[in-house]
Amino acid sequence: MQELIAKMVGKKLEVFCGGVANLRGKVVKVDNGVLHLVDEDDQMFYVAIEKIVVVNEVRASDQRAGFISGFQK
Repeated sequence: MQELIAKMVGKKLEVFCGGVANLRGKVVKVDNGVLHLVDEDDQMFYVAIEKIVVVNEVRASDQRAGFISGFQK
């Protein structure tokens, strides 16, 4: 898994670690079994690679279904 994620430096990933642990961010680096992610708010996350169950590369924009802000009649 470490070799796979190391090839994704600079890409945006969604990482699932089981339970409710789900992180999304840009891969900064992979070092000594630890994934370094930075999210949209420039907050850094450190994830033990051995705990990662699923990795998904995020390709689409961050648009999600829901309400649209700023809409006026």
